[in-house]
Amino acid sequence: TLSVHRSVFQVCITLALYTKISDPICHFQGVKVNYYNMNLLHKMGGYFSQHCLSEIPDFRFPMEITKVTQKNITMIIYEFLQQIFQLFSKNLPLGAWNTIQIEKFQNGIYHQIEELEICLSEEQSKARNTFQTWILKSTTFSMKKYFQRITSFLKDNQYSHCSWETVRMELRTCLKIFDRLMKNH
Repeated sequence: TLSVHRSVFQVCITLALYTKISDPICHFQGVKVNYYNMNLLHKMGGYFSQHCLSEIPDFRFPMEITKVTQKNITMIIYEFLQQIFQLFSKNLPLGAWNTIQIEKFQNGIYHQIEELEICLSEEQSKARNTFQTWILKSTTFSMKKYFQRITSFLKDNQYSHCSWETVRMELRTCLKIFDRLMKNH
């Protein structure tokens, strides 16, 4: 009987591990993660010189994001992180910025995107409200347009150090908005 109990115990452990692996759970810790991102953005950059002040445009952050529901906040944060990851995957001012901090930032954003994909798969299996879907699509579209304006600004300024410092400052402001949004939801 001892060997039967041992076999049953091994089967139970195997099933428990399989269930844990095959049924991922959302572990995204928004406020903690957002603070980490803000800190890395601060550390990676250099100084913001006076001559860069002439390059500060209004990127027109889509403020409708602040009105999203709790159900949609995960998707908005996911889209925001996707856009940041794409932005920080090309034409960076490597000589002027701390490459170790850039890599940590990129890896952190990528890991957060993976975590949010699990959360989204859980949420999408539950949600079917068409009005909420329309609001979400509209807000996501606004977010993409916002990042297109940022990308155009960088291109127009040939990815200069000043243009990247301007974008870094803009994204720090965005992360502060998301921080407030996550704390309110």
